[in-house]
Amino acid sequence: MTQRLAATSSGLETAASLLRAGKLVAFGTETVYGLGADATNPTAVARIFEAKNRPRFNPLISHFHSADAAFQQGVACPLAYKLADAFWPGPLTLVLPRAPRSTVSDLAADGLSSLAVRVPRGENVQALLRAVGRPVAAPSANRSGRISASDAAHVLEELDGRIDAVLDTGPCVVGLESTVVDLTTPDRPLLLRPGGVSVEALEAVCGPLTFPETESDVAPQSPGRLLSHYAPSLPVRLNATSVYPSEALLAFGPDHPAGSGAIWNLSKTGNLEEAASRLFAGLRYLDAEGQKLGLTCVAVQPIPSHGLGLAIQDRLHRAAAPRPI
Repeated sequence: MTQRLAATSSGLETAASLLRAGKLVAFGTETVYGLGADATNPTAVARIFEAKNRPRFNPLISHFHSADAAFQQGVACPLAYKLADAFWPGPLTLVLPRAPRSTVSDLAADGLSSLAVRVPRGENVQALLRAVGRPVAAPSANRSGRISASDAAHVLEELDGRIDAVLDTGPCVVGLESTVVDLTTPDRPLLLRPGGVSVEALEAVCGPLTFPETESDVAPQSPGRLLSHYAPSLPVRLNATSVYPSEALLAFGPDHPAGSGAIWNLSKTGNLEEAASRLFAGLRYLDAEGQKLGLTCVAVQPIPSHGLGLAIQDRLHRAAAPRPI
């Protein structure tokens, strides 16, 4: 049975002690809940893969309480400092060359010469990372390929009995994973994954970003790039302008087609930040309700391409991708 720890001083102390002892602890950040392990302990990191049924070719993000701590593990260029000043703590991950004296295990980095690092936002996660005093590897706290967890209850639905504890820090504010930018070639910043920091906000700081031409261009350098990912059990149909009674509807905005068997509106006002924060909860709800009602599909209304819409579209395209056999 997985312990559910309250976000109190004693709960934070217990969570930190478990992590230092090589145990698995899920915790909330501003993006989604992460499944944490001591990134310097390869045995602990291996337990992440086992708990998630995660392919070992997908590297993990290491989390830190400060930019200084992150840059002891990854070699920062001037642009890295500039982006860190602008967006850390926050939903941005930087892929940097691994420092010669990096203590992050090869398993967490997938044996690559680069390392994905992030300083998450939030009083509780900051306190936890300071108390651990080591890099904490933390992919999303769900089974691999499934819907990410934006609440402690979602973590327990997926991983109860497979991990040691979950630190209940409440619902996640952003609700989408971090944006990932590769700075291993500093004069060519590469967007590996859209996320909680919009492309527009990034380019206002760093100038034009480069985008990968194909999926193979970013695998395995970045987490969260499996083609089929964030997937409910029911198939997903994108850009739906009509809906059948046999379908659940993931709606967006004040106007939506009638006739679905179940509905979840990401944002009745068309607010993309609200939509992002409600995306994974909505997919979970429609998947469970759809299966209960015998529905056959989750239909998704079109989502705009600006701001956080790009990150929402990315997650939905992966949820709709063909499933591995």
